Amino acid sequence: MSRRIILSWCISFASFLSVLGQSVIKESQKFYSNLLNKDVSYSIYLPDGYGLSERTYPVLYLLHGWTDDETSWIQMGDMQAITDRAIMQGLAAKMIVVMPNAWETWYVNSYDEKFPYEDMFFEELIPYIQRTYKARTEKQFRAIAGLSMGGYGAFLYTLHHPEYFTACAPLSAAIYTENQMKKALNTDRGKLFDKLYGKGNLTPYWYENSVLYLLERMEDGVSLNVLYYIDCGDDDTLLHGNNLAHELLREKNIAHEFRVRDGGHTWTYWRTALPSVLEFISKRFRRS
Repeated sequence: MSRRIILSWCISFASFLSVLGQSVIKESQKFYSNLLNKDVSYSIYLPDGYGLSERTYPVLYLLHGWTDDETSWIQMGDMQAITDRAIMQGLAAKMIVVMPNAWETWYVNSYDEKFPYEDMFFEELIPYIQRTYKARTEKQFRAIAGLSMGGYGAFLYTLHHPEYFTACAPLSAAIYTENQMKKALNTDRGKLFDKLYGKGNLTPYWYENSVLYLLERMEDGVSLNVLYYIDCGDDDTLLHGNNLAHELLREKNIAHEFRVRDGGHTWTYWRTALPSVLEFISKRFRRS
């Protein structure tokens, strides 16, 4: 075999291994939900080396905002490049990132019980990811984050199911006060919220899914064993609710970090937030 052929083969093989070693995005994958009686779409980030390794990886569930879908963090949030860079710089652990579609559910079980999205998330999605991918199954290696509607969903899930997550990073979370919710009921979201929380003004079911209400009524000294990283822009209309959540976490002695940076409710803001989120949850994965 000539030296030129050997060299060509070596270059081709090295290129093949390089491709296998790169991070991979699988966009708009599907699995069937018996609870929702329909397919649920999700996108997933698999880190550099995933296809060549037998190891298992920690998992971040990264939730989208209202009117977005499972592709938004990829297409507008540039999450693959940001995550690759954070891992390469040693700031973030190699992890799997799951981005499920939530439609306009606000990540809750609908009041009429016709669309139990929250039940699906815990009873079907998480087990499916653990069966299908090389995912760690322990609480220590599972985190959740999200923006706007997804920030609300991430925060709410750790209050409803603290046994599942080691860290939570709500970004510009849609945490409504009572007055804000009353105003929202008179906007284009009113009919949607009637369907999600029950028709009427601040129903009992809304309180069951209110981050602030749940925090207010949490017993002092209760340990969720979840670390929080809250980040909201100083020009964001949702800052008030995020600030109240910070104050309540501090009153309850629940460990957290709170950031208010220059910016509003924009993808520019969330893209600049993501590196710190990845670093924060990676410290929890590594317990450093």
